[in-house]
Amino acid sequence: MGHKVFAVETGSIADQLGIRPGDELIKMNGDRVIDWVDYQALSSQEKMNVTFLQNGEEVEYEFEKDDYEPLGITFDNDMLGGIRNCANKCMFCFVDQLPSGCRETMRVKDDDWRLSLMMGNYVTLTNVSDNELDRIIKRQATPLYISVHAMDPELRVKLLGSENAGKLPFQLIKLAEGGIQFHAQCVLCPGLNDGEALIETIESLMDLAPSCLSLALVPVGLTGHRNGLDKIRPYTKEEAKKVLEIAQKYRKIALRELDTRFVFPSDEFYLIAGEEIPSDSEYEDYAQIDNGVGLVRSLIEEYEYAYSELAPKYKKTGRELRSVTIATGQSAQPILKKLMDDHPITSLNIKVIAIKNRFFGETVTVAGLVVGNDLISQLKTQKTDAILITECMLRSEKDRFLDDVTLEDASRALGKPIVPVGRTGEELLNALIRQAKV
Repeated sequence: MGHKVFAVETGSIADQLGIRPGDELIKMNGDRVIDWVDYQALSSQEKMNVTFLQNGEEVEYEFEKDDYEPLGITFDNDMLGGIRNCANKCMFCFVDQLPSGCRETMRVKDDDWRLSLMMGNYVTLTNVSDNELDRIIKRQATPLYISVHAMDPELRVKLLGSENAGKLPFQLIKLAEGGIQFHAQCVLCPGLNDGEALIETIESLMDLAPSCLSLALVPVGLTGHRNGLDKIRPYTKEEAKKVLEIAQKYRKIALRELDTRFVFPSDEFYLIAGEEIPSDSEYEDYAQIDNGVGLVRSLIEEYEYAYSELAPKYKKTGRELRSVTIATGQSAQPILKKLMDDHPITSLNIKVIAIKNRFFGETVTVAGLVVGNDLISQLKTQKTDAILITECMLRSEKDRFLDDVTLEDASRALGKPIVPVGRTGEELLNALIRQAKV
């Protein structure tokens, strides 16, 4: 079974060869094309031998092209053959803690190394066979993003609820020897994979550098819907401090020995511990920002720089003609409030309101998990002209919250416009300036 051609770009290599919609791609340079990864790797070569199924017959084409020159083909599917689902039963799985009423797409548990390559999704590798691991190396599918959690095989089996979880140290060594680089993460649970177990994990991963590029430390996310699940509690302030102490020790060692700090605790660990967020330079290239590592510092740096470039007429204090509310999670509220207080905008009265997460449970304090109904119930008496939210609260189409409430419905219920804002500091400032101009 091949991959059916949906369209061919006029004047492209495929067009010149006579490839037409409906033809099926079978092989490239002797290899059967399994998925998008195979296609990308094989089509990048200069000398090509390509087999198509045309009118029921296999036809071979040999040609040369420039390195990485596209063939000009669009296929009628994503060439993935379906997303590979998670086979684990993790003690801390967030999907298992979802309340009723969530958007159904949140309940999908994917664990597909191809999405790790394409989109930066974290994967556990427990559903990757030895043959598939060889294919990762053969195709040089790098970098990957790997959920390590613990390098001790027995502990990892316990955490992930899968016997295959214990294979990870051998898988990582094989990937490293095969030229594959990866970023790692550990979701830490108090008393389970922190302390001595965390030290072992950090040291083992540092031994795999530079194949292992970085390690993010993230506190376990717990909702108020854990009936029947393993007993795990959130981090206390003192426990978070101990994690940061271990991280800091190895950050110093890594900077000296590897020329990178290597270990990057998430913003949430600093907020729980009541510690100052590290400086901009300490996040290096912000490689783990999508994992909540450096989001706060990045926002502050970008906002302050953009504000410094702002025309003086927008920086005056005095009469406030318009009120704007920034609705956010409890973790970010103090940071955003200080940022707004320190950087006034002409004619705007800016309030930063922390939304308690009653949908997932009040232990969930991040802005990205604030839902529509919580916004409605907690802002219905708020006197304001507009409400700004981070677009992270919405699905990719930017029209629906995680509890399936639409942006339009929430705005109608509050009788005020709700304005989604990008996650950068510059985007936040620009959104506020637009409100000042209304």
